[in-house]
Amino acid sequence: MNHLIVYAHPNPESFNYAILNTTVASLEEQGHHVVVRDLYKLNFNPILSGQDFETFQKGETPADIKAEQEYITNADVVTFIYPIWWTGLPAVLKGYVDRVFAYGYAYAYGEDGTMQRLLSGKKGFMINTHGTPKEVYDEIGMTQSLKQTSDTGIFEFVGIEPVGHLLFGGVPQVDDAARKEMLVEVQQTVKELF
Repeated sequence: MNHLIVYAHPNPESFNYAILNTTVASLEEQGHHVVVRDLYKLNFNPILSGQDFETFQKGETPADIKAEQEYITNADVVTFIYPIWWTGLPAVLKGYVDRVFAYGYAYAYGEDGTMQRLLSGKKGFMINTHGTPKEVYDEIGMTQSLKQTSDTGIFEFVGIEPVGHLLFGGVPQVDDAARKEMLVEVQQTVKELF
């Protein structure tokens, strides 16, 4: 299978980076082809501009958006790896979704007003970290809300089938042994899903 991993964390020594490396290694061990788009390393422009809209209205796509869309088109599985900041996506990843999952590429409306999910046939997987203890997010309903806004609001909206979502809480407060257990869970989940 062809896997696209969209990664969004600015610190190359972060736990998210360890998750990325574990995910890539687990997939490659099973013979999958993996492409990583590290949005911070790429200095991806997250701002959906008026010029973008003008270009779209001419029936064209800005080059940087077109390049990312080609990675998605070629992928069987799209995985997002990112930290939860302020109960949402980092700005660079939100901007990636805004610009790349564009109308006419990722979704459209038919003449009768029905929704067309243009990325159907692909699978989606998410891995997140957050500083709040998992039990707190579970108790207040935030865990379910995060899954709904990303799995349903992003992936399902464009036809990508969510097949898994790992959320690791309290990451800055736990010890290395707990983080290693989290990485084992990433490895096992990846092998079970793909």
